[in-house]
Amino acid sequence: MDMVKVLGSLLSSGALSKGSNGGVLGNILGSVIGGAQNQKTSGGGSLGDIIGSLVGGSSSTGSSTSGGGVFGNLIGSVLGGNSSGGNTSGGGLGDILGSVLGGGSQSNGNVASGNVQADSKKLEDMLGVGNGGLGSLIGGALAKFGQTSSSSYPTPAADDNSMLPSDVDPQKANDQANLIITAMINAAKADGKFDRQEQEKLLSKLGNITNEEKTYIQSEFNAPLNMEAFANSVPRGMEHQIYAVSLSAIDLDQNSEAQYLSKLADLLRISHEEVNQIHAQLGAPKIFA
Repeated sequence: MDMVKVLGSLLSSGALSKGSNGGVLGNILGSVIGGAQNQKTSGGGSLGDIIGSLVGGSSSTGSSTSGGGVFGNLIGSVLGGNSSGGNTSGGGLGDILGSVLGGGSQSNGNVASGNVQADSKKLEDMLGVGNGGLGSLIGGALAKFGQTSSSSYPTPAADDNSMLPSDVDPQKANDQANLIITAMINAAKADGKFDRQEQEKLLSKLGNITNEEKTYIQSEFNAPLNMEAFANSVPRGMEHQIYAVSLSAIDLDQNSEAQYLSKLADLLRISHEEVNQIHAQLGAPKIFA
């Protein structure tokens, strides 16, 4: 299964991106897009250029090229705006692209959270942007899913990894994408309300994925939550990244969600101080005094 593409679909749908009303994922994606500007892909192009072309000139001017507008709208909604621009509290995708890809956006510099200024350098360091880390994987996943959704590009095969950054190993990327998907689904279960109706709503938003991939996602929905087993499956060095994507799927409006994150941090051997730093960087409320 092409889990990199599925991850791109999941991120673009925004269906599991409740953290700070989408602000957490918005900050992650903003950092990824910024760091992707000069990243070379296995196909020889620039990841920033690929993402820029896929969103179809999404900017404050409201322009949209053929085929890219759908993808632009998808990611724009995740980031709190839309492809037609507009200065929302979330900071639309056009604002981010305008600043990091050289467009003419009227961005206020606040990537996503509306009231928290993200330190992009610290975010890039935490996410591993540009060195085969989470940022590289997410950027490649967005590019791969975007190509399946755009009429301007031939749909890439599962084994076509030309849009992945050149420092990303395809098999490792597929395994890591699977972990990230599981992390986000596990986090969605934290409030005990991830019922069949919510699951069906999410599946309906996933776009161009195969029946096999859809069945796999459904099996993840139905699997009992086993935090210990999941934490043990996280490779050394991915702990902070897995915590960050888990946070992006949690709204933190219930004690059960804070308790989930606290337990996850303990299982991943992340200190309370480090957790607070992650929350501050991603514009989420702290859970530790």
